[in-house]
Amino acid sequence: MPPPLLRHLLRTTPSLAPVPHRSVLSITGSQSTEFLNGLLSSSVRESPRSQFSSFLHAQGRVLYDIFLYATTNGHFLEFDSRTSEAPPLLSYLKRHVLRSKVKVRSVTEEYDVWAAWGSSEDHAWETNRRWNWARSGAIEPVWTGSTEWPWGAQDCVIRDRRAVGMGRRLLVKKGETPQDVATHDITTTEEYILHRILHGVPEGISDVPPMHAFPMDSNLDVMGGLDFRKGCYVGQELTVRTYHTGVIRKRIIPVTIYKPTPDQGIELLGSSLPNLDIKPLSANAERQGPRPRGSGKLLSNQKGVGLALLRLEHIAAVQNGDLKLELEVPDEKDLSTWSVSPWWPDWWPCEEPPAVAEK
Repeated sequence: MPPPLLRHLLRTTPSLAPVPHRSVLSITGSQSTEFLNGLLSSSVRESPRSQFSSFLHAQGRVLYDIFLYATTNGHFLEFDSRTSEAPPLLSYLKRHVLRSKVKVRSVTEEYDVWAAWGSSEDHAWETNRRWNWARSGAIEPVWTGSTEWPWGAQDCVIRDRRAVGMGRRLLVKKGETPQDVATHDITTTEEYILHRILHGVPEGISDVPPMHAFPMDSNLDVMGGLDFRKGCYVGQELTVRTYHTGVIRKRIIPVTIYKPTPDQGIELLGSSLPNLDIKPLSANAERQGPRPRGSGKLLSNQKGVGLALLRLEHIAAVQNGDLKLELEVPDEKDLSTWSVSPWWPDWWPCEEPPAVAEK
């Protein structure tokens, strides 16, 4: 649940929306499970199961965050196919096939991707979550309350467990509408983007820049996309080392972008302007000292709310009243300054991580 100021933006009625910029690959063959398990950052079981996961670079940075749909004939793999610094996923996978009994082909022209949320069906399978904390600050969900696979077992449907309230992810034959159309309102792609921003869910190259983003900074651990105990996969060494001996210093969290109005109200930023720097400043104008180190980055944003990659120390300082965050937005004549207020989604793990012993 977002702060009271933003709750009017949240769609709570059953809704359907097309998900933009997504392509789909088909991965089949007797060795497809073993093939995927050696490349993805989460475990791919012998009995095919749907899940959220990612491909990592050899140096541990994210190439693609993906959804893997298990089917009776193999897997469908859904990803953001916009041009980026990452190698095209189809050619990347084909380079790794070698002599494996695996066939990879694009089926993007056959399927559309939709999101569904807000129905009683979507709330019925949500269960309470427990969390495992690492000394580094990495966080893993522990699924409790059901013996079912958390991501579901239905063909071409995934329970979107990246955050509580996200709903379901659907693969639908090209040109058709989902079966839920009789009970759900069909809304826009922009409403889906707003939905995931309000739930604190980064997605695709706008929020997880390929070849640059680290998986834990981008919350892939919290969203269930990393397995720190599986065997070797591309990017595993640095990821596991960070889990055991590193420190998570940044996270992507929702922010409100606003400025005061003359009548003591609040004006929310109306335009969408990603990839702007968020500057930390002392909240006390009279306080002398060096400017806080580092800056944040505004990612996806709409209607005055967005996702931002911020240093955890800056978030804590804002909450303590020691720091403020500002954003300079270009307008017709010059730059206008807007305040940025971070907030944690209500589903975010609230258990304190174990204390690190001082040396």
